[in-house]
Amino acid sequence: MGRGRTGHGAAALGGPSREPTGPTAPAEATVRRALQRINGDALDEAIGTWLAARDPDRPQPGRAEAGRPPASLAVDGKTVRGARSTDGTQVHLLAAMTGTGLTTAQREVDGKTNEITVFRPMLAGLDLTDTVVTFDALHSQTAHARFLVEDKNAHYIAVIKANQPLLHQRLKRLPRWDVPLLGKTRATAHGRDEIRRVKTATVTGLYFPHATQAVQIVRRRRTVTTGKVTLERVYAVTDLTAEQADAPEIAERVRRHWGIENKIHHVRDTAWTEDASRVRTGTAPRAMAGLRNLAIGAPRLTGHTSIAAALRHHARNPTRPLATLGIT
Repeated sequence: MGRGRTGHGAAALGGPSREPTGPTAPAEATVRRALQRINGDALDEAIGTWLAARDPDRPQPGRAEAGRPPASLAVDGKTVRGARSTDGTQVHLLAAMTGTGLTTAQREVDGKTNEITVFRPMLAGLDLTDTVVTFDALHSQTAHARFLVEDKNAHYIAVIKANQPLLHQRLKRLPRWDVPLLGKTRATAHGRDEIRRVKTATVTGLYFPHATQAVQIVRRRRTVTTGKVTLERVYAVTDLTAEQADAPEIAERVRRHWGIENKIHHVRDTAWTEDASRVRTGTAPRAMAGLRNLAIGAPRLTGHTSIAAALRHHARNPTRPLATLGIT
């Protein structure tokens, strides 16, 4: 990139002017030191707030649309495998992704604790009214369910595994042969052919706060190249009533939750080889992950479905990234 083009971007971003050359981009070492010292919470909050304010699926106060389903938010964690904290532990991040593929919240998980302690602080500042929050079995905690329903006026779909043994056994023992198949989907991607069948039932006494429906999803996967078939039964509960969400809608929201791996984690790995990154000093690994979230979300807001194609498009002209971010 030529000096003039670099100077144009630096000027638009408020960079310092050095006469007679005019605005110049900061040196690599300066950028590195800034990333190492930046407040990770503040950066993630700024990026998440910017993306959330532009999310086309965000709730519109006073403008509820009849028939429009509630927004979705998927909570999931990822380890940045190539980066390590100052104490030698791997950097692990918990993130929340909207149904449109925008990361609106992110927190780093301290090496001395786990994702459970980060769940509520990460979501505390978000407006989750009527939003359906999905999460895996690790976060299927009674305190989380009460927090979402009672404090945030949200809904949840909680995957239940052996960490909730009584509820897990109850769900497995429900007489599901009396419940008709209520939904079926099929998808082929990444070399796998997958069929999902879903059953739901309104059940009382589920031993989980506000839970009203029990869910069973059977996933049949076939690896196209080898023909190997695997079968998995996933159990879940939700506070959504049958009138609020039927079986196909619940299955779709769970599918979107599983999609966070492809829409965020996989993209950060393939487009920027995040797992191979050696950025490891201070807050730099977390800051870089946050900036990647922005680089994924901003093009999606302008209609790009392929992040790789969006990166090529923006790389051809230095004014395009500024326009996408609304910087003039």
